[in-house]
Amino acid sequence: MSYQSDTIAAVVKRLNVQYFLPAIQREFVWKPDQIVQLFDSILRGYPISSFLFWQLDPANKDKWEIYKFIEHFDERGTHNPATSAHGVQQLTLVLDGQQRLTSLLIGLKGAYTAKKKYLRWDNPNAWAKQQLYLDLLKDPKENEDDVEIGTRYGFRFAEQQPANTSQHYWFPVGHILDFDSQDQFDDFRFSERDKLPDSITKGQMSVFEKTLYGLYRAIWNNEVIAYYTELDQDYDRVLDIFVRANEGGTKLSKSDLLLSMVTAKWGDMKARQEIYGFVDEINQHLTRKNDFDKDFVMKSCLVLSDLAVAYLVKNFNNQNLERIRQNWPDIKQAMRHGIDLVNSFGIDRDTLTSANALIPILYFLYRHPKAAPQHGTSIEDVENASLIRRWLLMALLNNVFTGQSDATLTTTRRVLQEHTEASVFPAAAISEELAKSGRLTQFNDQAITNFLDIRYGERETFLALSLLYDDNAWGTMAYHQDHIFPQALFDWQRLDEAGISGERKTRYRELMNSLANLQLLSSPENIEKSNQDFSTWLATRSPSFKQKHLIPTDPALLRFDHFEQFIAARETLIRERLATLFAPPVPMKEAL
Repeated sequence: MSYQSDTIAAVVKRLNVQYFLPAIQREFVWKPDQIVQLFDSILRGYPISSFLFWQLDPANKDKWEIYKFIEHFDERGTHNPATSAHGVQQLTLVLDGQQRLTSLLIGLKGAYTAKKKYLRWDNPNAWAKQQLYLDLLKDPKENEDDVEIGTRYGFRFAEQQPANTSQHYWFPVGHILDFDSQDQFDDFRFSERDKLPDSITKGQMSVFEKTLYGLYRAIWNNEVIAYYTELDQDYDRVLDIFVRANEGGTKLSKSDLLLSMVTAKWGDMKARQEIYGFVDEINQHLTRKNDFDKDFVMKSCLVLSDLAVAYLVKNFNNQNLERIRQNWPDIKQAMRHGIDLVNSFGIDRDTLTSANALIPILYFLYRHPKAAPQHGTSIEDVENASLIRRWLLMALLNNVFTGQSDATLTTTRRVLQEHTEASVFPAAAISEELAKSGRLTQFNDQAITNFLDIRYGERETFLALSLLYDDNAWGTMAYHQDHIFPQALFDWQRLDEAGISGERKTRYRELMNSLANLQLLSSPENIEKSNQDFSTWLATRSPSFKQKHLIPTDPALLRFDHFEQFIAARETLIRERLATLFAPPVPMKEAL
């Protein structure tokens, strides 16, 4: 069958009626800016690439899992809902073009819920459900000579229709679907034109007319959608076509490919729902909230199943896919335990800087399913919890798993395989081996300097501070990152009142948020301390408080006019603490 073409209005009308998605498709990943660029390209008359469909014979339409296109997308997590093929005429599955078709559906009939900048995920006010609008007075020729590729038409997502002015006239893009005849559209166009303010110029009127009519023509008249329909019913052939089709454009990631292969080969298990459901579980239902994705889960499947860590298509054979299927229950259990353990340390979506750093821990728990380092009280469980926490914090702070981490994962897995019989996490052996490849896993002088350069408000701050304590359970207690000398003292006026002036005042302000002026306190302690003078409040603490929080013992250093000396003394204590925690390991041969 040769390529065919149709209008956007006709194709959008068939979505979730005749056109659906196969289970091998990944989920929707486009951002609002990409949707805007797509509509801008359409209005400019640019091609938007071809589409690939697969029409199922009536006898085969009940054999495959099918899913609906997303009409209302929410960044907090939206999965394509599974559906039934019952009653569907000429069931057609989209093999290539899901992102573009979903974007058209969202822009014309749906909405996109996105997080506002600078607000936390758990803040209900951080989320805005937005629809697509077009400014009919925005002249696309204004930026015609720009060398950078950008949008020329005034498309914009907004929570509510923006107010119209003499410079902007906002039109809800989906409203264009209400006119299925030229006469209906012309009546609307003339009535809208009459609503324009008297101050509108002839040039603006021309832009208004051309833009509104251009949108109608792009959606209803121009056959923008060029598609090829595959009729062969052989699933393996279709899977191969799907993989090849997704080698261009917004590429199918290797984890998407693996998930597609798993979905196609796992038979009775609904792999897509199983994998995405598990992602939701580890993100929402463990000790703390997390932000893992299917890529992390699929990578963990490869590592824990002792398959090649790198995504190589040739390794996605039936034998290896079946191995993952057989291991899947144990993989899930190890991942739950491992992530819950890491959450108990206080490490979650806000502080985890590399998900791959967790995989060696998951592998250890997969090979030692009876280990319970989070809740166990045996000598080994307590030792494992301590070793794993310190090793993970070190790996995250030293960026051991950033960049191309496949080789690092392969190395750590090999060490873990060599120590399978050992019931204690082989942190020293892993660190020793990784050091050979230049992955510095200990705190040398430069690493300690970088450590001390971490400042309040950075993502690594909690990781660094928690490393200074023996406590493991930060994830199960309410804690605050506290300024030892309260921030209120560093107000310009307070500094003047304290007799701090000139360059010294600037240095005080610079040191205020340094790591050496920070500590972790329980919420009740921090509230009690508030903006009190630190030396006064410290006098109410037990003698062990100073030692636990690495507070200099010289009383003179607790005075605000000796703040710079306090920072220097506490940095020395921090260096000593790190040197003790991460002394170079004894080579394993010597240890034996």
